[in-house]
Amino acid sequence: MPDYTCQIVEWVKEKATIPVIVKLTPNVTDVTYIARAAVNGGADALSLINTINSIVAVDLDTFAPQPSVGGKSSHGGYCGPAVKPIALHLVSAVCGDAKVKIPVSGIGGISTWKDAAEFIALGSATVQVCTAVMHYGFRIVEDLIDGLSNWMDEKGHRTIEDFRGRALPNVVKWEDLDLNYHLVAKIDHATCIGCELCWVACEDGAHQAIRRNARGNGGPVVEIIEEACVGCNLCSEVCPVQGCITMESMPSGAAPVTWKQFTAGKGKLAPRSEHFHTATFGPKP
Repeated sequence: MPDYTCQIVEWVKEKATIPVIVKLTPNVTDVTYIARAAVNGGADALSLINTINSIVAVDLDTFAPQPSVGGKSSHGGYCGPAVKPIALHLVSAVCGDAKVKIPVSGIGGISTWKDAAEFIALGSATVQVCTAVMHYGFRIVEDLIDGLSNWMDEKGHRTIEDFRGRALPNVVKWEDLDLNYHLVAKIDHATCIGCELCWVACEDGAHQAIRRNARGNGGPVVEIIEEACVGCNLCSEVCPVQGCITMESMPSGAAPVTWKQFTAGKGKLAPRSEHFHTATFGPKP
């Protein structure tokens, strides 16, 4: 509860002789309420995220969750690269909250300079590394510093403040996204290895917007059905060849309109193919 957060921080501040940085848990519905409570309690700074409640595995011979302590176990804290997207989301929520005006230290899956730069771009004043140090030792910090410094030189950033928080204005609610913005997948057939992973992913898990052609006819093994593609990006994510499948913006011919505007009758959706969400295309005849 936010009230408990505020109260505990006040107790600590009464006795503390050094700055108090409050570490926030991700295991809540809305982290901004907890962040505001810590600020109201007098926190000097915030850090997030802490680990995510988890059970990592179950031994199917003993039926004891792992790691086992005499045949029993409990939830643990999940961390590392897999939690980075969750951490970025929560850091952006806290740094973008107008009621949080104290420094934020970003934590969660940081193992490269690029990870660190992303947290800073979302408002983090500093970043922290733990799991990567466990894997590679403290020298990983030197790699992060070198990589970040080189990137900043390349982009013309003299200090961290030159790009800190630059990504925050671009984080909006779903209702504020342009419904007429349309992406279509493009396959570079010169680099395609014909593994068909993109077809499997699209056919069974997305919008059936990839055509699978017969092999041995000299043509491409797979093709994008542009009128059915919704630009979900799944095919490019499963493709094992970097850069083989890219997402390209396609002009819709309509003015931008958000969901909020559309439901208020203030905009129109671009025309869409009848197959846009229910493609039933087979191989070319």
